[in-house]
Amino acid sequence: MFFVDTIEVAGLGNRGYLAGGGRTAVAVDPPRDVDRVLAAAARRGVRISHVVETHIHNDYVTGGLELARLTGAAYLVPAGATVSFARIPVHDGDRTVIDAGLALHALATPGHTPHHTAYALQEHGRVVAVFTGGSLLIGTVGRPDLVEPRLTESLARAQHASAHRLAAELPDAAVVLPTHGFGSFCSAGRAEGDESTIGKEKASNEALTQDVDTFIARLLAALDDIPAYYAHMGPVNAAGPAPVDLTAPAPADAGEIAARLAAGEWVVDVRNRIAFADGHVAGTYNFEANGQLATYLAWLIPWGKPVTLLAESTEQLADVQRELVRVGIDRPAAAATGGPRTWTTEGTALAAFARATFADLAERHPARDLVVLDVRRASERAAGFIDGSVHVPLHTLHRRLDEVPPGEVWVHCAGGMRAAIAASLLDAAGRAVTAVDDSFTAAGTAGLALRTA
Repeated sequence: MFFVDTIEVAGLGNRGYLAGGGRTAVAVDPPRDVDRVLAAAARRGVRISHVVETHIHNDYVTGGLELARLTGAAYLVPAGATVSFARIPVHDGDRTVIDAGLALHALATPGHTPHHTAYALQEHGRVVAVFTGGSLLIGTVGRPDLVEPRLTESLARAQHASAHRLAAELPDAAVVLPTHGFGSFCSAGRAEGDESTIGKEKASNEALTQDVDTFIARLLAALDDIPAYYAHMGPVNAAGPAPVDLTAPAPADAGEIAARLAAGEWVVDVRNRIAFADGHVAGTYNFEANGQLATYLAWLIPWGKPVTLLAESTEQLADVQRELVRVGIDRPAAAATGGPRTWTTEGTALAAFARATFADLAERHPARDLVVLDVRRASERAAGFIDGSVHVPLHTLHRRLDEVPPGEVWVHCAGGMRAAIAASLLDAAGRAVTAVDDSFTAAGTAGLALRTA
């Protein structure tokens, strides 16, 4: 009897897998913090004999090389991927025995990357599941524009063909197990649901229900912004990531925090947005631990810039460190736990800003000195925006603060998390700001005039 355990990486919208039988198992697309995979294997009482990658990832740092080193497992990487470390190159059609009666069958599925490979899991020769990586996702496919702009259209065409190959060669009952698509920016569209089969995808997946030209046109038109840190993930993974160090960072007292702020370094407060708005160290930024912290911090911070973390507890700090190593922010420069009063010198005033709802905004807007700032992505704004609002997407705001008109700024996004980040950036720049902590669906019912592009 076989098993498949999911290694959820919710903050990045990804999944890794551990699959095996009674004695040995394979890890598929493992996250950087491999202790989670080792713990899953220990719970199952199995040895990890193989580690496989579906592709060289562009959205996170893989734990594959380190996991293979720690376990002595064979490390399987698609043959077409150019890497700087020893691995077993996987070709289309290769078959790898994992446990008694359990094997992986490699299927070349280019599109998300030129070398992408899916792996069909066979039990006694019968396909029971397929690890689709970034090829066939739930209801959509992996985006084809992360490798090289000039290859995007040809990769989109290959992605369509790869989806059809999987649908044609695999049984309808085979469970689809993608790596991306649960909120990941590697997904070309909105993935629906948490589980699927080849049969379900035949009926609903856009790559399998549209002809190739319609599919390509719609896919390319819907491609969203690419997080800036993606440019660094592929090279790191191709070179071979360094082992993870999750030991506690050097402690920072109030004086050091002030010195790092004065030096222009990023000091990031990971408490929830309500607590941050109520009081924080002036000049700090708020990326709350319970949101998509790794994605947005890695997207905004200049690559390689030192970051100091401020957290409520050692547990919260440890969780944030774990999130950040997954996107290549390996070691915080320093860290402190506790609260704002312990992070400032005696007599130093704390900064704060207001929070509001769209109903509150409707009572004030329009007003001469009121700036409504929309920090959603362009694709979100196209579906509807507040009349008279200024648009600066969050991931560009830190470079475009001077483009925000003078006046009191009321900043909003779709749900409140990104508005809180934006408000902290504006507050640190000395702007009077109110964070709209509300769902954008409430904007219209609150009486605000909406327009569409």
